Amino acid sequence: MARLIWLMGASGSGKDSLLNALREQPPEGIMVAHRYITRPADAGGENHIALSETEFLRRRGKGLFAIDWQAHQHYYALGIEIDLWLAQGIDVVVNGSRLHLSAVRQRYGGQLLPVCLQVSPAVLATRLRQRGRESEAEIARRLQRAQQGAPEPCLSLNNDGALSDTLRQFRALLEAQHF
Repeated sequence: MARLIWLMGASGSGKDSLLNALREQPPEGIMVAHRYITRPADAGGENHIALSETEFLRRRGKGLFAIDWQAHQHYYALGIEIDLWLAQGIDVVVNGSRLHLSAVRQRYGGQLLPVCLQVSPAVLATRLRQRGRESEAEIARRLQRAQQGAPEPCLSLNNDGALSDTLRQFRALLEAQHF
């Protein structure tokens, strides 16, 4: 049975870097899904499909999203293509939201494999400052939110070190968790 690998982690934990590395060197039988977001394509961060709010709501109304949610003044969705890939036996990795994990668990049940990307507070603070998107007050809020911990159950993946190490650990984790 194919798995929906729901990758979660605090902003700055390295989800986008890991997903980009997986797109460049995909393990056999795995696809990385793009999210549809009402945010400009050049806004920085993840490689996503930018939609206007009108276009997003129209697509949602036509049933073109497998799952969608709202956060940080934007709409987010995963397209129904992920269901087609799963039906073909292809594992799908997505940039997931821990706040919406329960809704995804209800929809995908035993196909869901939650993975939590973890970084130490010092590494996270450094990364958030280096990317230069947030003020110190916003960084402090992100660091506080990151301390809330990972949802349960969730497989933990440490990303304090080199991305190549994290990628190797991720591949090993998937091998060990094969259904």
